[in-house]
Amino acid sequence: MFKISDLIKATLGQLTSGDAGQGVSGISIDSRTIKPGEAYIAIKGNNFDGHSFIEEVIRKSASCIISELPANQTIRGSGVAFIQVIDTTKALGDIARFKREKFKGVVIALTGSNGKTTTKEMIAWVLENKFKVLKNPGTKNNHIGVPFALLDLDDSYDVAVLEIGTNHHGEVAYLGNIVQPDIACLINIGPSHLEFFKNLEGVYKEKSVLLEYLRKPGMAILNADDPLLKKRLATARALEIIVGVSLKGRADFRASKIRNSCEGLEFCVNRSQKAFNLGTLGYLNIYNALIAIACARVLGMEYNDIAARLKQFSFPKDRLQLASLNNVLFINDTYNANPVSLHHALDVLDKYPVKGRKILVMGDMMELGLQKDFFHCQAGERAAEVCDCFISVGKSTRMAAEAARSCGLSEKNIFICEDSVQAREVLFKMIAPTRDDIVLVKGSRSMRMEEVLKT
Repeated sequence: MFKISDLIKATLGQLTSGDAGQGVSGISIDSRTIKPGEAYIAIKGNNFDGHSFIEEVIRKSASCIISELPANQTIRGSGVAFIQVIDTTKALGDIARFKREKFKGVVIALTGSNGKTTTKEMIAWVLENKFKVLKNPGTKNNHIGVPFALLDLDDSYDVAVLEIGTNHHGEVAYLGNIVQPDIACLINIGPSHLEFFKNLEGVYKEKSVLLEYLRKPGMAILNADDPLLKKRLATARALEIIVGVSLKGRADFRASKIRNSCEGLEFCVNRSQKAFNLGTLGYLNIYNALIAIACARVLGMEYNDIAARLKQFSFPKDRLQLASLNNVLFINDTYNANPVSLHHALDVLDKYPVKGRKILVMGDMMELGLQKDFFHCQAGERAAEVCDCFISVGKSTRMAAEAARSCGLSEKNIFICEDSVQAREVLFKMIAPTRDDIVLVKGSRSMRMEEVLKT
């Protein structure tokens, strides 16, 4: 996979022991799972320091150590190659970039405030009908997950599809420099991580910087229905493909004839009469699908093949999924929450036809900074329009509950809970939903809203 000399070249590190001509079979950052012959990078994490496990991985027959600290006498005497670097986390990124630069296939990178993982999975799923595709697993989209995924990239792959996440300024630039995409997709810009980005303009600046790292000639795929992404259209530096639903402005891939039912979404693209079907309740997934369609068409796939793949696509768990528990119908949207995704989840609840009550179990939305009160109150106002019962979970969502009461939701149908376990008790013992009701459960990851759905 690598030679020690490759790792030295990539990291600009100093070989203090061992043979530069020796090979390594892989890269590991986990002492628990390292295999014989692999190189070990001693990453410093929030809760651990990989340098503490260097002697352990030597006992497990690691072939190379990459460390910020110098080798001690024991390590020097072990015969293991030892590379000293300034920053091991950066060294991981440097090695990943080294791999990417040798790759002759197509690299697709995407970012946005909502739907990154779903869109990444959708693009990969469609393309796998024709190509061998590498993707970062799950939601591993940070400064560790993205580089680590790239380490598996070799000439057996045709395409790499990588989602890029961020919650601090500079993270997209760091990963963009490593990934160097041939195609960059911007899904949307929304009020997420405002604690660090301050406002939507800050989110836009952070996300859109990905386009600056496009490899020439470079292609950008943008959601032109997003107000902030429209800015980009006036200052295009790369070939840009536009997707959208709105009839205002141009779109290279436009969804039309949209039908939304309990079974999912159906729509056509451009003038094609071919129907595209998605097994989801979430309207925003039309934009995700349009981006996947655009990527597939750019890489030469036919509409019929794309439509067939999308119809079979399984959406990632805990994202607007219908579930039955104790004979009660739930909309499980517990993966995470921000103001945009909550608004769309409430739209789904609003439009879903039931004979009985519509119940919202809502947890706090995190990282909204100084605007957290505003967005939680706004959510409560919308909930009052949609819901018959409202269970709030957490401190911030108390404001949403108060806003719902102020907007006319009866106080007897509002319940305040400290955590999701208490919310589950209130839901099943006090509200006691029946098979005629429907319950939406949503909140930020740290609120553990999935506890509401545990049997």
